[in-house]
Amino acid sequence: METFIGNTFTDSFVADNTFIRTFDENVDDGELIWHKDRKDRVIKVIEGVDWKLQKDNQLPMVLEPGTWYYIKKEQYHRLLKGIGKLKLEIQE
Repeated sequence: METFIGNTFTDSFVADNTFIRTFDENVDDGELIWHKDRKDRVIKVIEGVDWKLQKDNQLPMVLEPGTWYYIKKEQYHRLLKGIGKLKLEIQE
């Protein structure tokens, strides 16, 4: 399993189009910025408490463990920090 460590998160690749992304509990709120992705993504929350996903022109929604979320490519979105770390399975 290949791992990428960035300033904001750590990615562990499990397949060609699937990886586990972990945001540390100490991530700075200022690093969770509005952005868009180059590909459609389906995200499953593995672990996290009170973390939120906010898509462009929408109110933030609480990310629930075990739930899948869809983010369309080129759609602006951001995360809002919750309690503890956030662990996601991401499929592109």
